[in-house]
Amino acid sequence: MTEIATGESHRQGRIEVVCGSMFSGKTEELIRRMKRAMFARQKVEIFKPSIDVRYSEEDVVSHDKNSIKSTPIDSSSSILLLAEGIDVVGIDEAQFFDDGLPDVCNQLANSGVRVIVAGLDMDYKGVPFGPIPALCAIADDVTKVHAICVKCGNLAYVSHRIVDGEKRVMLGEETEYEPLCRECYRKTTEADKLRRKGK
Repeated sequence: MTEIATGESHRQGRIEVVCGSMFSGKTEELIRRMKRAMFARQKVEIFKPSIDVRYSEEDVVSHDKNSIKSTPIDSSSSILLLAEGIDVVGIDEAQFFDDGLPDVCNQLANSGVRVIVAGLDMDYKGVPFGPIPALCAIADDVTKVHAICVKCGNLAYVSHRIVDGEKRVMLGEETEYEPLCRECYRKTTEADKLRRKGK
């Protein structure tokens, strides 16, 4: 907080993005930052897309089963309505939100709110996902986290889908996705194409 001429305190808003593949610790990092803010007695509110009911309908839960209370919502515009008087806003699985999310985050940051966003930067085909690229562009700070490639042990590049299906949005866990490095992803997708041709 900075003191302005009138003696009022003015909070400095900012946008922080934590992105990467699945199993890279994005949600874990979001929870860590939010709990630190809570420990500092700041008012926090965490939002997640209502379609994400993998581990809990209401809590944000990491793959390691760490959790924090959250508010499930259907659209990014709801965040502005529900974040009144909040110091720190957390947003998990941001790739599933609509394209209005960057504007919402900008409005919050411009009004002095610290916004922490976590999400997949690419889908299972290696294509930039939802509002994440735009959020990275306007963020004050971007942290790219990495899982470990399950095939060679290098840093993972993308989440490879290991079950059939062309739907872009498919909530998943270890049974549906695996983190792969760029080279292993290339080899695996080529093998997948050959397998499909042979069917």
